[in-house]
Amino acid sequence: MKRTTFNAIGGWQNFLFCVGMYVVALFFSIFVCSSIFYVLNSKSTKDTEKTVAVQSVTAKEQLASVNH
Repeated sequence: MKRTTFNAIGGWQNFLFCVGMYVVALFFSIFVCSSIFYVLNSKSTKDTEKTVAVQSVTAKEQLASVNH
């Protein structure tokens, strides 16, 4: 009776573990960096919209005061 062993893959176990951990770390870093990017990008868009709204309100007030 022959014994079935996995001696061939035993030497690769450490390497495969490191590759797996690298892939997991890469996935999480992409997720974290994209989340930070979208958070910062959304704030800058809202600030720009507020600035445009304030400028339009100011322009309307100036036009109304000129027409008096």
